Amino acid sequence: MEKRSLSFLDVTVKTILTHTVTYFLVGWLAYSFFSHVSLPGGGSIYTAIRPVTDPLVMLGTPLQAVRGLLFGLVFYLLQRSLFSGKNGGLLIWLTLLVFGILGTFGPTAGSLEGMIFTYQPLLGHLYSLPEIVLQSLLLSLVLFYWVNHPEKKWLNWAMGTVYVLVITMALLGIMVNTSL
Repeated sequence: MEKRSLSFLDVTVKTILTHTVTYFLVGWLAYSFFSHVSLPGGGSIYTAIRPVTDPLVMLGTPLQAVRGLLFGLVFYLLQRSLFSGKNGGLLIWLTLLVFGILGTFGPTAGSLEGMIFTYQPLLGHLYSLPEIVLQSLLLSLVLFYWVNHPEKKWLNWAMGTVYVLVITMALLGIMVNTSL
């Protein structure tokens, strides 16, 4: 890949859209096919998590723009390392996996801190990992491809369209849920 300088806006907008779309799709798959209510072997996985009908939870997808902006800022600053080589997508994923999932500073589900400092059984931590590992992998690979193929205008339209649909569905869900 050529060593070109990418604009902050280009990297950040693509990161926001890619993160939000992959977040929604993988979250929907996990919610549809895996039970987040209880774990095999006992214990609730999320004792302090709001229900999916809570308006704040329903705003979760639109609010991913904030996380996408933060990711985009870091990706922009590290663009030469992340977007220049042929393995950049895997480098982005490894960065997210190490710093954002396994090596967090707080005791979150699936993190090393969570496994040490919470009463959550190890199975509970392992149970939460497939969803976040898959989402971070999809984010990394799609973003790397999109940033490195600016000539693929269809991808701009596809990601933009899916983003608008995902945000619209979330906002409609909030309106329907709060009007009942």
